[in-house]
Amino acid sequence: YKTTIKMKKILFPTDFSEAANNAFVHALEFAKIVHGELVLLHTFDLPVFDNQFFPENYAVIYDSVELSEFDLFKDEIPKLRAIAEAHHLDKIKLSHRLKDGDLVSNIKGSIKEDKIDYVVMGTSGATGWDSFFIGTNTASVVSEVDVPVFCVPADAPFNTIKTIGFTTRFRIKDKKALQSVLELAHKAKAKVKCLYVKTSDSDVSEATIAKWEEEFKSEPVEFFVIKNDDVQATILDFIMYKDIDILTLLPYKRGFFEGMFKPSLTKKLTTDFEIPILSIPME
Repeated sequence: YKTTIKMKKILFPTDFSEAANNAFVHALEFAKIVHGELVLLHTFDLPVFDNQFFPENYAVIYDSVELSEFDLFKDEIPKLRAIAEAHHLDKIKLSHRLKDGDLVSNIKGSIKEDKIDYVVMGTSGATGWDSFFIGTNTASVVSEVDVPVFCVPADAPFNTIKTIGFTTRFRIKDKKALQSVLELAHKAKAKVKCLYVKTSDSDVSEATIAKWEEEFKSEPVEFFVIKNDDVQATILDFIMYKDIDILTLLPYKRGFFEGMFKPSLTKKLTTDFEIPILSIPME
């Protein structure tokens, strides 16, 4: 009997900007690693009219907006196919969705309708797709959806994923997340470097850490415990010095992302810090 492996489904919201087209390459490469197919989603807002002023022709205005969005969509799809071809990733199955309305609720709707396993999105772009970490959009996608979200900074080049960083606090839910990170690591033939930033008010015992090391000793994972009260700076140093290709974490409080990517910190970083972040939600 041939067992059929269920293809993973990856939702890729796009506004066809350069940042989104860059993220598309990451989405294709990610689909290749996890044996997945891509569902492209383009959303747009219909203008709000007070129809007492436009009793006859507001329907016409709606139609023309829908039509121009559809034309844009139709023109952009071949460009995306050309990108896939140029990267020898044109075997990956693509399907398309065009929806009007709010980006976040359309993403949530598509996750349900298409039984999506992952979302891959660029972290900056035009028209309401504001920069992810600070922009309300992607931060709310991360906090509101129950599938992993793979976030790609606008300028991040695609690098083969050899080393996956994972931040942990050695909690039970972190263990479950680490198991799914290792699953990804096996598929990508990558290793995992696990970071715990021990602040002065940390309450994790040496025994807990030793227990995790024992439990995962046959896995390609290394644990690092670094004492520092500046969690964000420590994570950034860790990414740079350990050559991390992608950072995985459980969604922290909203302010964590904003702090991590605030301009003063980002200025201190070299441009090669631009790496994707995979946020793993836990029930």
